[in-house]
Amino acid sequence: MTSAVASPRPAKIGIIGCGSISGAYLSQCPRFEILQIAACADLIPERARARSEEFGIPRACSVDELLADPEIEIVVNLTIPAAHFEVALAAVRAGKSVWGEKPLTVTREEGRALLAAAKEAGVLVGCAPDTFLGAGIQTAVKAIDDGLIGEPIAASAHMMCHGHESWHPDPEFYYKAGGGPMFDMGPYYLTALVALLGPAKRVTGSARITFPERVITSEPKHGTVIKVDVPTHVSGIMDFDNGAMVTITTSFDVWAAQHPVLEVYGSEGTLDCPDPNGTGGPVRLWRDGEWRELPLSHPYEALSRSTGVADMAYALRSGRPHRASGELAFHVLDMMHAFHDASSEGRHILLESTCARPAPIRPDLPEGVLDL
Repeated sequence: MTSAVASPRPAKIGIIGCGSISGAYLSQCPRFEILQIAACADLIPERARARSEEFGIPRACSVDELLADPEIEIVVNLTIPAAHFEVALAAVRAGKSVWGEKPLTVTREEGRALLAAAKEAGVLVGCAPDTFLGAGIQTAVKAIDDGLIGEPIAASAHMMCHGHESWHPDPEFYYKAGGGPMFDMGPYYLTALVALLGPAKRVTGSARITFPERVITSEPKHGTVIKVDVPTHVSGIMDFDNGAMVTITTSFDVWAAQHPVLEVYGSEGTLDCPDPNGTGGPVRLWRDGEWRELPLSHPYEALSRSTGVADMAYALRSGRPHRASGELAFHVLDMMHAFHDASSEGRHILLESTCARPAPIRPDLPEGVLDL
């Protein structure tokens, strides 16, 4: 934490959903002077009390009590995907801005309704992932904007593994609506691509369920059989507004792979970007016949689950657009559905959604402070 640049009045936040991911938010939000955690809530009261005691949160309470607290400005919604819309809409109707884990909602219809309700209420909607605000992708954004690879003409992204049932304590939701490799991991890669290249305009894709059933081998549900309801191998092609052609593959069906995680191909060079599931580097540039590693130009190299919340708090104070916005998250949601739709319907999908390319982070500000 640094006081080199003064922060505005802190925004009080309330956490709804005290499962495993909440620990990352509760431990990392205090890095930002503009964030003040006021309360936490969960449908299981014991979970909220445990997190309150573990992290010194002033109050553990019910969801209704948290939403009724007039001092809480931002609700951080860490529920499972199926509950994202219900909880976020309740927060918006309570007059609070809301930050959610990805995906924004399960369906497009829910996403549109949430953004419309927020606009009517005069509050903000933000959504993970915010990893594109980290040092790695921001360095890559700067490299593209500085012309180091010339005009971006194409890109590729790959996330391939064999699913989460071997390690996650409760993995069933990964194979239900709102889950699958595209909806679980795709937001990291698609959001980073929009940060690098801007919005997309047309997509197509193919998708399949390879294993209709999965057996949990992790504890405490070892041996439980999961019925798979969503595609577990998805490949997509996107045409971006700037002319770049992009391919993406996400899979829970692959045992091993050696594809690049994220690369951008330009008229004068290639940029090998870091995994957008993290916030650090390395960033490698190929130009003039050789590869070289670029020094990271930005802060936030360590994994963060709070930078986007802080950025939204600064936006509340200043009135400027926030970067991990609801419009960005809806555009990503629209693309993910479009891959599935294109596969089942055998056609290209013209996207109805769009968004602004998120503004780059200023590289000269220290960690713990974001620009106004």
